[in-house]
Amino acid sequence: MTTAIRSEFDQGIALTRHPEEPGRYDGELGAGWQIGGGVNGGLLLAVAGHALSLEHGDHPDPISISGYYLSASVPGPATVRTEVLRTGRGLSTGTASVSQDGVERLRVIASHGDLATVDGEVRTSAQPPQLPPPDQCIGVEHAPKELITQAALLERFDLRLDPATVGWALGQPSGNGRIQGWFRLADGREPDPLLLLLVADALPPVTFDLGMPGWAPTVELTVHLRARPVPGWLRVTHATRNLAGGYFEEDAEVWDEAGRLVAQSRQLARVPRAQ
Repeated sequence: MTTAIRSEFDQGIALTRHPEEPGRYDGELGAGWQIGGGVNGGLLLAVAGHALSLEHGDHPDPISISGYYLSASVPGPATVRTEVLRTGRGLSTGTASVSQDGVERLRVIASHGDLATVDGEVRTSAQPPQLPPPDQCIGVEHAPKELITQAALLERFDLRLDPATVGWALGQPSGNGRIQGWFRLADGREPDPLLLLLVADALPPVTFDLGMPGWAPTVELTVHLRARPVPGWLRVTHATRNLAGGYFEEDAEVWDEAGRLVAQSRQLARVPRAQ
């Protein structure tokens, strides 16, 4: 009998329930999810969201999740401690703390529900980004070597960036503060709600398009999930409208193959240090 090989993402967020401490889960942060000086913030948010999904049972999907990044996480063992604050009919709310060697990395509060049961009514003025087909976009294989060196996680992505938003890679940033493109995992794993937490933080920081290369550490990241995505490519757009006082906001939208807005996020991050 053969054993199915799990996606690297599933391995990256895998957790074991502690046998003696209620609400505690243990995991391993892999080196393949590093960017800049630490493990990617979206992956870390997915780890915390996974722990709360396990705690909430009938409410497996994060509906709204906010995380505050307290210190840079590194590859190695990690512990998630959860607390259920409220269990309701449609939503359950809890907190999660991710730590390594007693140092807290991330503190989360989230409300979970079941996206399979949500009302299908949609009223929105939002429109998916207009992108060239994936085969006409710029793949990770064309990324500058120094970017790959700083972002091992890009090797886990099949990321195709809109050519109109990658001038920064040629030393010609547009100054518009927008990066967008197509996303799927390189190993073919289909998207689900937990993966959307990673996708919300998957593209290069929009400060690249402002002519400011370098690592942009996340201070806070909030993701709202609207629907379970259908299989296939995701369209992702990241944009900023304000950079001030050494910080900038980055707004993201994630659209699935059915043309539905399945996730929205906003994060506050620090401006990269001058190179």
